[in-house]
Amino acid sequence: MRVKEMHPLCCISLESPGVGDQSPEVSLTRARSMPAGSLSGSEIVNATARLTAGGSEGTVAGILYKWTNYGKGWRSRWFLLRNGMLSYSKVRRPEALNLISPTDDVRLIGDVSSNRLSRMDSCSGRRKHQKTVGIVHLKISSFRESKSDDRRFYIFTATKTLHLRTDSKKDRVAWIQALVSTRSLFPLRPLNDNLSLVPRDLSISTDRLKKRLLEEGISDNLVKDCEQIMLSEFSEIQGQLKVLCEERSILLDTLRQLEAANIEAESSGIHDGDYQLSKHEYSGIGRGKYSEGSTTESSGDIEKQELEDVSDEDETSFHDTKEHFTEPAVICGSVRGAADHADNQKENENQLDDVERMHGDKEDCYSRYAQIERRKKLPDPVEKEKGVSLWSMIKDNVGKDLTRVCLPVYFNEPISSLQKCFEDLEYSYLLDRAYKYGKEGNSLQRILNVAAFAVSGYASSEGRHCKPFNPLLGETYEADFPDKGVRFFSEKVSHHPTLIACHCEGNGWKFWGDSNLRTKFWGRSIQLDPVGVLTLEFDDGEIFQWSKVTTTIYNIILGKLYCDHHGLMHIHGNREYSCKLKFKEQSILDRTPHQVHGSVEDLLGKKVATLTGKWDDSMYYISGDFSGKLKDCNPSNASLLWKRDKPPSNLTRYNLTSFAITLNELTPGLQEKLPPTDSRLRPDQRHLENGEYDRANAEKQRLERRQRMSRKLQENGWKPRWFHQDSENGSFRYTGGYWEAREQGKWDGCPNIFGEFNEELVDSSE
Repeated sequence: MRVKEMHPLCCISLESPGVGDQSPEVSLTRARSMPAGSLSGSEIVNATARLTAGGSEGTVAGILYKWTNYGKGWRSRWFLLRNGMLSYSKVRRPEALNLISPTDDVRLIGDVSSNRLSRMDSCSGRRKHQKTVGIVHLKISSFRESKSDDRRFYIFTATKTLHLRTDSKKDRVAWIQALVSTRSLFPLRPLNDNLSLVPRDLSISTDRLKKRLLEEGISDNLVKDCEQIMLSEFSEIQGQLKVLCEERSILLDTLRQLEAANIEAESSGIHDGDYQLSKHEYSGIGRGKYSEGSTTESSGDIEKQELEDVSDEDETSFHDTKEHFTEPAVICGSVRGAADHADNQKENENQLDDVERMHGDKEDCYSRYAQIERRKKLPDPVEKEKGVSLWSMIKDNVGKDLTRVCLPVYFNEPISSLQKCFEDLEYSYLLDRAYKYGKEGNSLQRILNVAAFAVSGYASSEGRHCKPFNPLLGETYEADFPDKGVRFFSEKVSHHPTLIACHCEGNGWKFWGDSNLRTKFWGRSIQLDPVGVLTLEFDDGEIFQWSKVTTTIYNIILGKLYCDHHGLMHIHGNREYSCKLKFKEQSILDRTPHQVHGSVEDLLGKKVATLTGKWDDSMYYISGDFSGKLKDCNPSNASLLWKRDKPPSNLTRYNLTSFAITLNELTPGLQEKLPPTDSRLRPDQRHLENGEYDRANAEKQRLERRQRMSRKLQENGWKPRWFHQDSENGSFRYTGGYWEAREQGKWDGCPNIFGEFNEELVDSSE
């Protein structure tokens, strides 16, 4: 007996006469599947000989290897292709294969599939039915062959990408042909097809029941009452069934529209994502640089990602999530029904007003400065970049002195740590706004904007997986940005320990500090604890000081690399207000990572305002103490303080922000004004930016040898040129004179640290 098959989108049997022919009578027959465990070993062997001889193009089965994760690699799975669906299940033992009835017409692909089936001849008895792990609907999926491996191919769905491998090129061709032919066997029904799933002529007979009750001697009146009760219950069930079928019909129409959009997109060459809601903008569960349902990425990019993907059925592994909220949903909980629709509209209008007001304030801050045209992207690379295997690098350096090991420039981004310090001032307009509020006597708004500025410095770290160049001793960096109204200067003032000091002047404020990092290695992660105090002083004498929070970099050996910032930041003020911010450490199951919550307190310790948001997105504040009940607050009362700028349209693997792209730029006439110690003149960094990777590696190794001179120079009494230390263990302060020397072009005492040097001095220092 042939088993009835199920339509992939509903539970109505395909052999039911009510589907497709508009019959007035619908046969509600339950379709059942026959487990492989009911077959004996000899029956399966006999069926195998018939199946391998050739079968239907519509139903195909076989063993494929599916990439799971770093720990388990490629794992064999039993795949079954039928009725426009591709299902797969685990294969732990040959006798545990989830097979089908030998009477079914199925074509097997691959010698491995036939061999595994043949081995079951020795297996007898009842076996446990294997659970299907995954199902792919081909009508809303697409597939592509790998260009670099003739045994691999990919299947893209709306939620994930399957990376599959066959045993031979021949098998891959057979699978691709089977996918194409199976898909063509199930053409889309027209969207106006009047497919009815609602049973219209259901009836019930009570004759047998009445006859049985009368035989028991029950009175006619009681029999009639029982009959009415039964008919009433049946009528209620029939109504519920009708509603359920109508809902399923609506679902089918929606799925068909999605299918039609998917096929239209493929035939016209338009990205599938154009017909779908943006995953990153609406769902908040984007995991990579492109949507997993996209079919427009090259095979090379797919293969780079395949070692980072994790199979749902094998192992749950955390991946950093990238979320873009256009409203402060994380502040006050989610919408709880259609009754809140009017409030949501009002909330969105208020948030739009906040964004417009913020941009208006930002434009007011920048409008009085001269605007300078800066580059929008990095130079096009001269060479094609070659990937570097971390494992091969570790293997090649086993037993060597680690101080002599030079990491290739592949692990660097084309800016130095001195320039990265200036990234913290990307949103310096917040300090201009804070200065303005302070002059108006609004001290609360001043510290709120200072707190938003302290958080905004972390936004640029999202997605930045490459390390900046470690500056040489005495290396400097200047940033004269009249379009932002700031002048910034930094210098590496110590090599052991590594210390970087910076000083920045804005409109009515000064910002300075020095930084060092204490590192801890935890096997799978590195913890970076900043050491140093950042100071902000306004012209009216108000001072704020704070220290940065801990940064942890996860999955440095296996998995997808990501970083998180966590800990308590205390912003101390010397007048009326201070602020405490808690950077929440994200957990494995955290769906809203990167959260920051805090409050502003007066001198008596009373909380006068509550701050909340995400360090990679935006910050909001609410007047009053809502620190313990953020989920119950009214979103319309939250005011926007800061929102991250949109990333550049042409992202590279460095994931630099639009602001960071400009930091290493040599604008016309700038090079002649710079001292020979400026980071922009560093050759290995410049070659990396230009995409000259071989030259960048050679220069980096040369400068690394010079770097080993730094400790001896420091022991011999070397002193920084532009900063001095307050005390033996105190902070470094800017001594002045740099901008004056720049105007005069006098760089006495500034050696050419990037030029040639005496190799003998390096040898004598070791």
